[in-house]
Amino acid sequence: MTTPIRHLPRRMPGWAKAVSAVVLVLVVFFAGIRLSVLPGLKDLFGTETHDRSGPALLQSIQDISRYDAASGNFQVVVDLEKDTKYLPDAIRGTRTLYVGAGTVDAYVDLGKVGEGDVTVDDDRTSATLRLPHARLGKPALDTDRSYAVSKQRGLLDRLGDFFSDNPNGEQAVQQLAVRHIGDAAKESELTKRAETNTTHMLEGLLRSLGFKEVNVSYGD
Repeated sequence: MTTPIRHLPRRMPGWAKAVSAVVLVLVVFFAGIRLSVLPGLKDLFGTETHDRSGPALLQSIQDISRYDAASGNFQVVVDLEKDTKYLPDAIRGTRTLYVGAGTVDAYVDLGKVGEGDVTVDDDRTSATLRLPHARLGKPALDTDRSYAVSKQRGLLDRLGDFFSDNPNGEQAVQQLAVRHIGDAAKESELTKRAETNTTHMLEGLLRSLGFKEVNVSYGD
């Protein structure tokens, strides 16, 4: 009578058991960190930031003679889309929705006021000033208040971002936001407000010095 052969379960080698145990411990360990189950682990393996920058060097000094009389806050929604001919957007193409916030200052350049632009009567009770028209400064984008709402990229663009030193760069939409903010400032009454504020400032200053009549005008 033939005795049936029983197949014994194959035993896992010792090294395999050790590797499995280590993997299991690591999984539980990092899961505890991720889910905050094990207190104190985040502090143990937390990242630290070190600022090793050198001191700032003064390169030049410029005298500023302009009076910043008004500042406007602007916000623009930039919708920038780039397509490639003969390729669908899923393969090559980008579309970025970006909210840009920035400021534009309006100023009067008092350094351009000549001797003939200021007249004072003999009694020093009346003064007449002729100032240049107010101008707009360069738009300044506030990166703390600007952000990308959505980004859509094709497959080739995603691969390009993977090998790029500056993935998902927002330089193009930021430049576009600055341009739109500058255009909006030109359409606003920011320069008019700057001239009004400058006039009030000079009137208050000269009257405090004893002038009873102050006339301020603007022209090129």
